[in-house]
Amino acid sequence: MSNYVVSVFPHIHDKSSTRKVMLDVLIALVPAFIASIWIFGPRAALVTCVCVVSCVFFEWIYLVIIKVADPVAIVKDCSACVTGVLLAYNIPVTIPIWQAVFGSAVAIILVKQLFGGLGKNFVNPAVAGRIVMFLAFSVTMTTWIDPSGGVGSPIWTSPVQQLNAGLDGVTAATPLVLIWKDRLAELPSLWNMFIGLRGGCLGETCNLALLIGGLYLMIRRVVSWHIPVAYIAVVAGFTALLGFDPAYQIFGGGLVLGAVFCATDYVTAPPTNIGRFIYGLGCGFFTVIFRVYSSYPEGVSFAILFMNILTPYIHKLTESRPLGGVKKK
Repeated sequence: MSNYVVSVFPHIHDKSSTRKVMLDVLIALVPAFIASIWIFGPRAALVTCVCVVSCVFFEWIYLVIIKVADPVAIVKDCSACVTGVLLAYNIPVTIPIWQAVFGSAVAIILVKQLFGGLGKNFVNPAVAGRIVMFLAFSVTMTTWIDPSGGVGSPIWTSPVQQLNAGLDGVTAATPLVLIWKDRLAELPSLWNMFIGLRGGCLGETCNLALLIGGLYLMIRRVVSWHIPVAYIAVVAGFTALLGFDPAYQIFGGGLVLGAVFCATDYVTAPPTNIGRFIYGLGCGFFTVIFRVYSSYPEGVSFAILFMNILTPYIHKLTESRPLGGVKKK
C-alpha cells in the first residue's frame, strides 16, 4: 500500500504568484502616478523613481551581504518596487532626495529584511518608513505646496498649475490642517479634493485615481472589499457623529490611499474576511481618534501601524476551525 503524505494547508493552488500580485498592485498605482505628475509636476516622478530604485537597491544589497544564494530572484518578486511607490505616495513632493533614500532604507532594511523578509514583517514597511521620516524630519514632512499655483508652489510647473495660474486656489496646507486650525473658509471644494487640487502627499491627493486603482484590484481579486469599505465607512460615520463633514474627512487626507493600498497589505492584515472587516473597523476608529484628539491632524499611518500590531490577535480570534479539528481552549 502506498504511503500518502499530507502537508499543511492550503491544498488548492492556482497560477497566482507573489510577482503577479505585486505587478497588479503596481498597475493599480499607475493612475495615481500619472495624476501626481499632472498635479505637482515632474518632481513627483523623480521622487517616486528615487524611492523605487532605493528600495530595490537596499533589498538587493542586504541579500548580498547576508549571502543569499540568489538575491536577484528574490528582488524580482517586485515587492520592493511596491514598497517604494507607496512610500513615495506618502511623502510630500518637495522632500529632499536624500531623505527619500533614508526612508527607503528604513522601510526595506529595518522593517522588512531584519524581520526575515517578505511575509515576516509585522508592520507595513512603507507605513513604518513614513512614520520614521515624519518623526525624524518633521519640517520637510509637513511642508506642503499649493497645486493651484499660489503661495508655496513648487519649482516645477505642472499643467494644472498653468491652467489655474489666475484662479483662486487652496493654501499651502492640507484640508485636514485647515480643519484642525479652524480655517474652514480656506477649504477647497469637494471636487478639487476629489481630483487632487489640494495640499498633501504626492500620491494621496487624487482620490479619483486611487479609487480607479482600487476598483482594478478588486476586479482582479487581489484585495477584497472588507478592509477598504469598513475603514472608510467608520471614518465617515464616526466623524459625522462628532460634527465633522464626512466628505472632507474621506477626501481631505490620506484615507483612500491608506484604506485601499496600505491597510490591505497581505502580510500585515488578517487573512480571514471577518478578521479583515474587524481590522478595517479598527483602522477607521483609530484614524478618527488620532485626527480629532491628538496633536497631529492626520492619523491614517498611525492607525494602520497600530492595527498591524493587533493583526495576530485578530487572526487568532477569527480563524476558522479545520473540518474535524478540535476547538482550542
